[in-house]
Amino acid sequence: MSANKKTPQTMPSVQQVEAELKNINHKKRFRSTLFSTVSILIVVAAVAVLISTLFFPVVQVVGSSMEPSLNDGDILLLVKSDKVTYGELCCVSWQNKSLLKRVIGLSGDVIEIDGSGNVSVNGELLDEPYVEEKELGRCEIEFPYQVPEDKIFILGDQRGTSVDSRSSAIGCVGKDQIIGKVIFKVWSKK
Repeated sequence: MSANKKTPQTMPSVQQVEAELKNINHKKRFRSTLFSTVSILIVVAAVAVLISTLFFPVVQVVGSSMEPSLNDGDILLLVKSDKVTYGELCCVSWQNKSLLKRVIGLSGDVIEIDGSGNVSVNGELLDEPYVEEKELGRCEIEFPYQVPEDKIFILGDQRGTSVDSRSSAIGCVGKDQIIGKVIFKVWSKK
């Protein structure tokens, strides 16, 4: 037989044509479903990021200044609000950093901390079960100290090592610096 000789092509059967059309339709449906799924996932992710950014920021604890309440590596869910009250854990912005601290005093409150680390607000000694070791720590302000208007006085739970409102570097923080208050731990390292 000669290599130049052409073999006649056979016509595809009806079943083969139907099978090919079914395969083509299946591929179209698959692409359409894949495109829809990816589009939905992108929209859901964008909405989640938007909600997280605008209403419920998520932060990770770095450091030990809030132990034992919060540990290094814990992931927290916050609610954006500048309305905080005594004892709440809040996240504040300070020099492009986020600090997690406890609210001790509000505008106009008079704060006193004695040499042993006992904290009084407006003459009332605070019960602080979250503080393991009371101490004055690094303190650059004089007591009694009155919290300025539209400011809050914050302290870390590890009073010996925490840098907070006792330090002139941080001082009292403004309500405009409050990122949000802690709702709950999403994940705990311990």
